[in-house]
Amino acid sequence: MKSKLARLLMATFFMAALSGFAQDLTKDTDKAAKDVGHDTKVAAKKTAKETDKAADKTGHATKKVAKKTGHDVKKGTEDMGHDIKKGAEKTGDAMK
Repeated sequence: MKSKLARLLMATFFMAALSGFAQDLTKDTDKAAKDVGHDTKVAAKKTAKETDKAADKTGHATKKVAKKTGHDVKKGTEDMGHDIKKGAEKTGDAMK
């Protein structure tokens, strides 16, 4: 009888210790999950901010290039028009 009681007490003690260990493990896991969630949130905010900055810089650079391209196209068109006019005048003079 004493050995059965001793076994029962040992099993109860073992189960209580195991339960305490499981609760500590659960707390640690919960804390780790919260830390990871917080770190992910911070990283996402930083990424969004940097992406926004990069988009602004890209838009500004695109605007500058478009202005320069427009100016070059306008100048090229004016030069071409001038050359066509000169060629037409020479053709007209040659036909007289």
